This record gives sequence, C-alpha cells and structure tokens, in this order.
Amino acid sequence: MTEVVEMTREGKEELEAELEHLVTVERKENAERLKIAISYGDLSENAEYDAAKEAQAETEQRINEIEAMLRTAKVVGDDDLADDVAGIGRRVTVKNKATGEEETYTIVGITEADPFSGKISKDSPVGSNLDGHRVGDMVEFVTPGGEVKYEVLKIEKA
Repeated sequence: MTEVVEMTREGKEELEAELEHLVTVERKENAERLKIAISYGDLSENAEYDAAKEAQAETEQRINEIEAMLRTAKVVGDDDLADDVAGIGRRVTVKNKATGEEETYTIVGITEADPFSGKISKDSPVGSNLDGHRVGDMVEFVTPGGEVKYEVLKIEKA
C-alpha cells in the first residue's frame, strides 16, 4: 500500500515547479557537462566526467523522489478543515505557558517543512500535537527539548 503524502496546494505547486526545472533545465545542463567531459578523453582519470555523472545521478534521484510524492499527493485544502481547527494549511499562534512567549507556526505537509521559516510538518512533535485543536485549548506534550505546554491563541488560514 502506498503512503499518501499530504500537502498544501502551494507545496504541490512548488514541487511541480521544481520537477519542471529539473526535467527541462537541469537534465540538459547535465547532458552538456557530460558531453564536454567526454570530449576531454580518458574517462578513467577524468574528474569533470565523474562530477558530471554524479550531478546527473543526483538530478535523476530528485526527479524520481518528486514524481513519487506527486503520484501519492493529497492536497489538503480549505474545505478539508474547519476554519477554527489547527491542521495543514493553518497558521497557529500559541503561548508557551512556561515562558509566556508567543510563537506562530504554519502547519504544512512533511515535504514542505521549513522550521527556520516557521513552517512545521503536521508529523513533527509540535505539529502532530497541535493538529485538531482549537483556540483556547491547552496542549501538553513532550518534545526532544523537554515537556511543553501551549495555549492555542489564534488559528487562521495560511
């Protein structure tokens, strides 16, 4: 059974754009680099050839990964979740009860996660524990950094 990959519409569009770039631009660039490297002769001691082959393999691997994700993608849209419930596609503001600090997270699919931009995966410790909660809910859970207690302050569409 194939695992469904949940993502936002934006996340799917970003993957499709990356795939298009890899197929139409990167593949051609890799082929040109290989052609040039082969023209240098003796492939057994040709660093340019080895680098070009490695770049080609990395590009093909990423193309295969994206195609697999898109085959099993389920876009989670606004109609899939009530406006006042935390989940994929929602920006959730919480208050850390221990520190009093407020933090805002955008919950996204696993392929879109970027913690440095405030985008956390629904499958992450924070995302999975916020999922399904509403404004006013108290959420307690354990993270790799220790025990956390949040109060959900605001939920909005991302």
